[in-house]
Amino acid sequence: MITRLNPLGPFVLIGFFLFLVRTTEAASQSPNIVMIFSDDQGIHDVGCYGSEIPTPHIDSLAREGMKLNQFYAASAICTPSRFGLLTGRNPSRSQDRLLSALMFLADEDKDRGIKSQERTIASVLKSASYETALIGKWHLGHGNQTYFPNQHGFDFAYGHTAGCVDFFTMSYGNTPDWYLNGELLDVTGYATDDITDQAVKYIGERSKEQPFFLFLPYNAPHFGKGWDDGKDVPINILQPHPRDLDRVSFIKDPTRRKFAAMVAALDDGIGRVLKALNDSGLSQNTMVIFMTDHGGDPNYGGNNQPYRDGKATLFEGGIRVPCLVRWPGVIQPGSESDETTWAMDWFPTLAKLAGMSLAEFQLDGINLMPILRGESWHHPRELFWELGAHAELKRGPWLGLRQGDWKYVRSPIDGEWLFHLKSDPYEKRNLKLQNENRFAKMRNRAKLLSENYHPEH
Repeated sequence: MITRLNPLGPFVLIGFFLFLVRTTEAASQSPNIVMIFSDDQGIHDVGCYGSEIPTPHIDSLAREGMKLNQFYAASAICTPSRFGLLTGRNPSRSQDRLLSALMFLADEDKDRGIKSQERTIASVLKSASYETALIGKWHLGHGNQTYFPNQHGFDFAYGHTAGCVDFFTMSYGNTPDWYLNGELLDVTGYATDDITDQAVKYIGERSKEQPFFLFLPYNAPHFGKGWDDGKDVPINILQPHPRDLDRVSFIKDPTRRKFAAMVAALDDGIGRVLKALNDSGLSQNTMVIFMTDHGGDPNYGGNNQPYRDGKATLFEGGIRVPCLVRWPGVIQPGSESDETTWAMDWFPTLAKLAGMSLAEFQLDGINLMPILRGESWHHPRELFWELGAHAELKRGPWLGLRQGDWKYVRSPIDGEWLFHLKSDPYEKRNLKLQNENRFAKMRNRAKLLSENYHPEH
């Protein structure tokens, strides 16, 4: 644990005592929870992690809360990443083997998605008397409404079901995909702004008597899904709002500049959400979490440097992502943690905060509150990832396993790798020949987990 504090002064003991009192008071109440989940935003696409893109509102969460330095996504691809986050279970356990992105126009994906028995953190919090809402991107099933968020614990659901959307027409290509509680809408504008408008409205209507969980998965800065009228096909295209391009004119690469403009709009939206919490008097008892679904896509402006590779790979650039957490009076402002954590830790953390028992759940994460409170916590973690083959996107299957500081990767392109992340965080040296015994054990363990996690049909 690395903690930055103000210099010691004559009132430090009094200040520390008051902090403990505020911590006890805040922790005795079930907090509101705002979970912000951006899309295709790499670790070098957030200012406080070293990006050249200004993200002052996102960065404020680091100043006022904790920055997690070794936080991992549940997957390097959108659909499994969301499944792992919301269910607290490794995507390899999913009934429909959601190990690659659900494709909106693919016939075989119209009857796939999250199943009714796969409980989300929203359904658990709802049973603990939370109001629950999803505003933004779903991407856990679109073929019929049994897969929609209202059937999986969300009282209120607004946004799109596909993996991406046209930012101006709110359609997937030329197919409408923007819903309010399952009802298709005819909406135009700019998706990032519309998601923010709905989130601000939702927060403004909340009372202090009943806690709420707002899952806010922005589709930005993922590329948009436009439509090529000449060829009559959908196209992938970065869609910044014209007003935002001048703000990042210092970025000369045109692709990176468009991406940065989309990040700027996202950051503005997050600023408005934080202001709405403050204006409503809800900030003090609200945990705000910001993270991204996986690494950025360099082909569309994302940057994961100095980590290796990016989206759809199990190298660090694909799965090590930004995560910031603010909860006034509980999390020490300006603190950082180097503990190994990942998205599936949020389910047990939030469920315990709501006073729920975890005995009935088979989860793949831990309760993060000791880490967030700054308590001494050093336990080696085992993290396992699996990506499925995806013929349409020309992707092969991957396996990844982290045990302590060691990491095994099996790539369909580059073969097998063994890394020691403490001495080689950027994965430049393959140590499998120098550590044949460890390599064999980790490879066998990864294969065993893949076999054991497969659900029975």
